[in-house]
Amino acid sequence: MAAPSPSRTSDWWRDAVIYQVYPRSFADGDGDGTGDLAGVRARLPHLAALGVDALWFTPWYASPLVDGGYDVADYRAIDPAFGTLDEAEKLIADAAGLGLRVIVDIVPNHVSDQHTWFQEALAAGPGSQARARFHFRPGRGEHGELPPNDWPSQFSGTTWTRVPDGEWYLHLFTPEQPDLNWSHPDVRREHEDVLRFWFERGVAGVRIDSAALLTKDPELRDFTEGVDPHPYIDLDEIHDVYRSWRAIADEYGGVFVGEVWLPDAERFARYLRPDELHTAFNFNFLACPWEPERLRATIDDTLAEHAPVHAPATWVLCNHDVTRTATRYGRADTAFDFAAKRFGTPTDLELGTRRARAAALLTLALPGSVYLYQGEELGLPEADIPLDRIQDPMHHRSGGTDPGRDGCRVPLPWDADAPAYGFGTLPGTEPWLPQPSDWARYAVDRQSDDPDSMLTLYRTALALRRAEAGFGDGAMTWLPAADGVLAFVRDHGPTCVVNLSAGPVELPAHSAVLLTSGPLGADGTLPPDTAAWLRA
Repeated sequence: MAAPSPSRTSDWWRDAVIYQVYPRSFADGDGDGTGDLAGVRARLPHLAALGVDALWFTPWYASPLVDGGYDVADYRAIDPAFGTLDEAEKLIADAAGLGLRVIVDIVPNHVSDQHTWFQEALAAGPGSQARARFHFRPGRGEHGELPPNDWPSQFSGTTWTRVPDGEWYLHLFTPEQPDLNWSHPDVRREHEDVLRFWFERGVAGVRIDSAALLTKDPELRDFTEGVDPHPYIDLDEIHDVYRSWRAIADEYGGVFVGEVWLPDAERFARYLRPDELHTAFNFNFLACPWEPERLRATIDDTLAEHAPVHAPATWVLCNHDVTRTATRYGRADTAFDFAAKRFGTPTDLELGTRRARAAALLTLALPGSVYLYQGEELGLPEADIPLDRIQDPMHHRSGGTDPGRDGCRVPLPWDADAPAYGFGTLPGTEPWLPQPSDWARYAVDRQSDDPDSMLTLYRTALALRRAEAGFGDGAMTWLPAADGVLAFVRDHGPTCVVNLSAGPVELPAHSAVLLTSGPLGADGTLPPDTAAWLRA
């Protein structure tokens, strides 16, 4: 069993920088083309040198990998593609030895159709206790040939699949991900046991996937746009689940971060009450366009949402579902929206990279904690995946109109001159997703000694964030600034200035320039799409 995580002595999560590891694409330790835990263990020094505080792993559990591991077949086993439970325990211990905490991913809304519970349910038949753990229903229509209701899927298409005996089962995502019935005591008991299983192995926290979707309208009534309560999003009963989970986390000193997509600020804040989740992802900031007024409003709204429950805000620019920052910020529409993703959208990558560098300093200067998706520290752009290599079900279920999420999941480049850029595949073995032919320039080894690289910027910024009093959790105050400029000072700390205007601007009074995302003008002005950290 792994040594206890170093996280159990403080409220580290209030201002931590947490690095998201997508194991399948991080590093390949056994050379089969798929990233694994051995690859992560070998690359832990890179993460320690980067200066992050914790690692969040997307699901590494036994899974058919229909949806990138979010179709879990067994929470107590590591998928053979990634390694073994023993390797996971060693990874947790190795990370702790380097001062890195580990957060694992739990997917409570659904399981894989290969999970033993679902296989039992299929075999048991209508009316069985095994089926009561899921949402099985007879169909509508004269012969039950129509789905039980009209709920829209999160992944396009229908939310219901019919089994040979005539009943239908609910799946908000793919048919291979049947939804669990959270009114069933077995479901609650099993997940509480899973939490204890991983806390006892030394993890510091748990990220909760689709955290607002668990509980469903017991009558499974049809969906009506704009009518509350929604039949399966943010039902009040869900908070009983998280209060029971919080009691378990408190036993172990563990923390939770919820994936909560909600437009209502008051409803969002309810998940962060002192007896529920510690933190939740800030998707409004992630989706916000590179526009000064919108960014400032989003920052203000975020801090206001969290203030009543005294929870720290979280900030993130990208994750395993979202178009890479350097690509998105180089487009005419710099916002993120799943519905707006299309093939062939033009991108000015030079402009997008310049903005991504400035956004990194903006994000790291804000109050609260920060999530950094793997490869963002390298400035990776979104990759174009050949149609015959796309694996994401979002693409296939959209009828091919949605490019899916594989473009931000391409294996990382480590060594510019090595096969597969050092990702680790054996000769003749290709990575599970193809890497672009021009990615040598993004490789870790090529960026490590380049003072102007994205990697150097992140390493320097993270070191300063840790060293300078006033960064992290705490207060911030907006400063007067020209149109198109965001400027704020941290309480007893540095000033951050971000120029989103079309021309250079004067820096406010300061005693020293700590860091800039790009060169200052010859006259000391801050160029467009550039950020600076100043000592006031």
